Amino acid sequence: MSDRHFDQLATRFAEKIYGGAKGAIRLAVLQADLMEALPQRPLRVLDIGAGLGHMSLWLAERGHLVTLAEPAEPMLEGARQRFAEAGQTATFIQAPWQDLLGQLTEPYDLVLCHAVLEWLAEPHAILPVLHQLTVPGGWLSLAFYNRDALIYRNLLKGHFRKMRKNDMAGEKQSLTPQQPLDPRELAAQLDGLWQVESQSGVRVFHDYMPVEFQARANLQDLLEIELAHRRHPSFAGLGRYLHWIFRPVSSAQCGRSTCVVSVSSCCL
Repeated sequence: MSDRHFDQLATRFAEKIYGGAKGAIRLAVLQADLMEALPQRPLRVLDIGAGLGHMSLWLAERGHLVTLAEPAEPMLEGARQRFAEAGQTATFIQAPWQDLLGQLTEPYDLVLCHAVLEWLAEPHAILPVLHQLTVPGGWLSLAFYNRDALIYRNLLKGHFRKMRKNDMAGEKQSLTPQQPLDPRELAAQLDGLWQVESQSGVRVFHDYMPVEFQARANLQDLLEIELAHRRHPSFAGLGRYLHWIFRPVSSAQCGRSTCVVSVSSCCL
């Protein structure tokens, strides 16, 4: 298995991911979480796997200095066009995450890594790189495809044969990721390096609604209720994506036994 890039699927990606309520909810939750967590000053931002630049543009419009790193040229070109149409500037790098430490000379105040891990051959391998690319005292915004939500969705559909095979990977040309992540395994891999700031579920109920209900639901109602329930202890873990915001743990904090809230101790 190799990392998957979206060179041939940029148009389909744009339509399926950001062409309707699903994308609007995803952006609304990510933006609300970041608005709460970030200070009111310009930050140097690195968006890894930036795609079409939706989140980067939103940050640039708020005065942040944004660098977009994206391995798929069609996706990066779409981001360039989006920025140009909005009259915003940014730095654009066509590169996979493996090349970033060799190209970037300084760490960033805020690193975004949204919907990237689930497309990697070895998702855990990027985690030390994310830590090196984030300044001490900075922020990591990590959003990933939630394996628990995919399991629950398949249970509701009665896909018991698939469940017995324990194969949650999407097909080759599917937009279902090749490696949905188990949040408990990811939390264990992050523990000790990151202090959790917030955890939210993205689309905690929308994707479970009957299709006919989705079609006639008012978007503003969907956004309002999704935002209101994104951290509910019973519903957050059902989000199709999970959004975790972290601060790096310093070496001094690692030496103190009581001051760091570990990822694994939080509600997942």
